[in-house]
Amino acid sequence: MSGLPWSAIAAGLLLGYLLGSVPWGLLLTRMAGLGDVRAIGSGNIGATNVLRTGRKGLAAATLLLDALKGTVAILIALRLLGPEAAVAAGAGAFLGHVFPVWLGFKGGKGVATFIGCLLALDWRVALGFAAVWLAVAFAFRYSSLAALIASFLTPFAFWFLGEAPTALVMALLVVVLWFKHRPNIERLLAGTEGRIGQKG
Repeated sequence: MSGLPWSAIAAGLLLGYLLGSVPWGLLLTRMAGLGDVRAIGSGNIGATNVLRTGRKGLAAATLLLDALKGTVAILIALRLLGPEAAVAAGAGAFLGHVFPVWLGFKGGKGVATFIGCLLALDWRVALGFAAVWLAVAFAFRYSSLAALIASFLTPFAFWFLGEAPTALVMALLVVVLWFKHRPNIERLLAGTEGRIGQKG
């Protein structure tokens, strides 16, 4: 552990956090003249809540930009600071999205940014995440359940691939992701969670 480049890791974490804390859902809806997206639906700044404005294009753009936070942060850190810092940058981007300093640390749930991190860290794990998400979503028609199960399996995938340090970091992020999904988990247990394609 003493050989780890701690200054580079700290720089990567900070870089990722600053990129991740950009609230694209809020910025895009405001630029579109739709006001504060936090005032509708779940009060979240993510793509799912942006979709509640009725603007599918804005929701898609939010999803893409939130995912790219993680991808871009990791790629920049990898290029400039090294692989350990790249993992830290991904963690920082995720935490920045979930706890953005500009919004009183009240951000999104992190799924899109989590996926963006996977794309940059290991495409095989990202593909596995997508496969699990699609399988669970198809079987049960719960988007939240699909994300929860797919994310839970992610650290095990990194461990299986021999990337133990990354597996540990991702496990910590999964804990945060599940914490942010507490309302969804409660609704899933109560049988009141909205299904994919469900109206109203």
